[in-house]
Amino acid sequence: MIRVLLVDDDVRLHELLASYLEQNGVQVTRAYDGTAGLRELETGTFDAVLLDVMMPGIDGLEVCRRIRQKSRIPVIMLTAKGDETDRVVGLELGADDYVGKPFSPRELLARLRAVLRRATPEVVVEKLVVGDLSLEPASRQVRLAGAAIELTGIEFDILLALARRAGRVVPREALLDEAGRGDVSVGERTVDVHISHLRQKLRDDPRSPKRIKTVRGIGYVLAKDVS
Repeated sequence: MIRVLLVDDDVRLHELLASYLEQNGVQVTRAYDGTAGLRELETGTFDAVLLDVMMPGIDGLEVCRRIRQKSRIPVIMLTAKGDETDRVVGLELGADDYVGKPFSPRELLARLRAVLRRATPEVVVEKLVVGDLSLEPASRQVRLAGAAIELTGIEFDILLALARRAGRVVPREALLDEAGRGDVSVGERTVDVHISHLRQKLRDDPRSPKRIKTVRGIGYVLAKDVS
């Protein structure tokens, strides 16, 4: 049984999603505002959070920010807005996916399952080592010169895609596909945002990056000889 927390002030949406998801093996706990959602996260155990952006009081973006301060639980943002800037802000704060309203419960369930698969991938290799950088796909741990580095789900997926092709250029589109973010409504800027965050966390100078290099007009390459 998948356990999710649905945080949204739309009562009708709660009824619709709870009915559909619970018929498909998903246990739904409901919260009708950001404060209640954060309280549920403190006391309950969940596999993922479905989080509306526009809510009275504490909005979804602030809730996402607070979640990421304490947890790596998968977060799917729900929004009626079509503004790319709003989507990018959510992703910058650590959201794992974005679904624009109106959406079908079937689409949301598919997105939820995809996010959970990425959060608990099958073991392909025990460890990938690129210079002083090591990744363990099974535990989703990253170490730089032996020190643990905390990444969000999508940051890990993008870094893993680069590490598997270390020394070779990976087009932006391929990175989106590897991370399960081929949705054109999100756009290529998503990759650029997360590459910027990865550089910061891997201590890679953004003005002259040596670890994750940009190949203008194509994509990125993870250098094999940086240590």
